[in-house]
Amino acid sequence: MTDLSSSTVVVTGGSRGYGAGIAASFAKAGAKVWITGRNEVKLREAADRIGARHRVADASDGAAWDGLFEEVLGATGRLDVLVNNAGEGVKIGEAAVQDDASVERSLASNLTGAILGCTRAARIMSGQGSGLIVNIGSACSTHAWAGWGVYSAAKAGLLMFSRCLLAELRPHGVRVTSILPSWGQTDFTEGAHLPPRDPEVLAKCIAPGELGDLIVQIARLPAHLVTEEVKLWPTVQPIGQL
Repeated sequence: MTDLSSSTVVVTGGSRGYGAGIAASFAKAGAKVWITGRNEVKLREAADRIGARHRVADASDGAAWDGLFEEVLGATGRLDVLVNNAGEGVKIGEAAVQDDASVERSLASNLTGAILGCTRAARIMSGQGSGLIVNIGSACSTHAWAGWGVYSAAKAGLLMFSRCLLAELRPHGVRVTSILPSWGQTDFTEGAHLPPRDPEVLAKCIAPGELGDLIVQIARLPAHLVTEEVKLWPTVQPIGQL
């Protein structure tokens, strides 16, 4: 089992939800953790609570990525784990009701931002000869549900990009893992303007800390082993039902 106490970890979208849970799990494992997000107040509060460092950064902005990694490398000299968690529902609805701005924002938030982070992390980690990139996708990337076309297309694109990235980086000792969660105890439904789930059902969905602990376990695998993809369902959700 790999010791994470000397590891440097970056988690995007780390001020709430899955991102905060993932960052907290790595902090508990002793890693040096950076979280990013667009809301400075929420980001600072989360960082103080978790015991992480924070940097305001929009994942869809390449210059923001450059500034983030310059800070991280300046502080620790390395990047061991990148978790691309930032994303949003933007506008869940059938294709006929979509507007151009919402489509562009969804692709930027759920696909382009992660790719921008991966290209930079790939250069850093290849130079080190080690590292782990975890891309948080969605069960939507492999299941088709009416109204979820734009979001699902972005997440499916991220899944295929991750598969290709693993093929590229394996010879350099760098691993890439896709995590595909479904129903979670986050504010995703609220942000996507969807009806809230029943509290009893929500309590049985994927908790942020549970997802965080899973990713920490993956990071602790021996360096010669890689988990390519993990699809995570809560048992309260019928498989294939949104």
